[in-house]
Amino acid sequence: MAKLAAVQHQHYPPSSLSLLSSSFSDFSGTRLHACIQYKRKVWQPKGALCVTASSTEKILIMGGTRFIRVFLSRLLTKVGHQMTLFTRVEAPIIQQLPAFAVPRRSVMALILSSCIFLRVGLGNIALAQPSVAFREYIDTFDGYSFKYPQNWVQVRGAGADIFFRDPYVLDENLSVEFSSPSSSSYKSVEDLGPPEEAGKKVLKQYLTEFMSTRLGVRRESNVVSTSSRIADDGKMYYQVEVNIKSYANNNELAVMPQDRVVRLEWDRRYLSVLGVENSRLYELRIQTPENVFLEEENEIRQVMDSFRVNMVTS
Repeated sequence: MAKLAAVQHQHYPPSSLSLLSSSFSDFSGTRLHACIQYKRKVWQPKGALCVTASSTEKILIMGGTRFIRVFLSRLLTKVGHQMTLFTRVEAPIIQQLPAFAVPRRSVMALILSSCIFLRVGLGNIALAQPSVAFREYIDTFDGYSFKYPQNWVQVRGAGADIFFRDPYVLDENLSVEFSSPSSSSYKSVEDLGPPEEAGKKVLKQYLTEFMSTRLGVRRESNVVSTSSRIADDGKMYYQVEVNIKSYANNNELAVMPQDRVVRLEWDRRYLSVLGVENSRLYELRIQTPENVFLEEENEIRQVMDSFRVNMVTS
């Protein structure tokens, strides 16, 4: 009987594979049995990722609240690493991990706040509001000038001599009107009487202009303040502020009173600056919603203080 000497070569299955029972034939046809066993690769259970920590590391994971990052975050925390999760929203994994989780919106708000505080001087603890840039409008033909916010746009054909409007708040605008010297002759703004008397005349004029013939419309008005000042040109100016509210029924044609519910249509602040020159009475008018006035009062008063009436040379 011939014998078969089996020699292992490098191209044979590696040592990690065991041999399975098989049979071969020698040259003479005799069947030989050799112990040839192949060992299948042994897979570790799912999720059995082996992570060892030679030293504690600080690790930042972008996201870390879904899919594989959840398991990775837990695993890295378990072996002692210091984890930081930069997330878009607060997820349940944040409460499950002893990691420092930072919602993305909170980080962006913190960064923005830091930039604002860095721009504030050490001697000023209040947040500095961005200043509004102004442009100057000068009418040499009719004799007046004023400053207005540079982002306001001019509207032509509005009825006044000049008209500017906020492009974003359409109810906020300014205009200038003046009387004709042929119909009246003013020497000074004091010809209108004291500021309080001038305030009543201004309010009456506003109510006349905003008179409505609609059913169920009601107006509430009052003079907020009146004052006088001497400007740097030596002339006296009156400043008048009034508030007007407009109410209307949501269904003015309803028969039953309970069906006619009164609602507030608008609530506005009207500010006027009065000055006299060239035998004319000039009036700078500013209209703004009451809630906008509370936010932009400083800028509006700068516009009011900039109004000047100038002599026209023929």
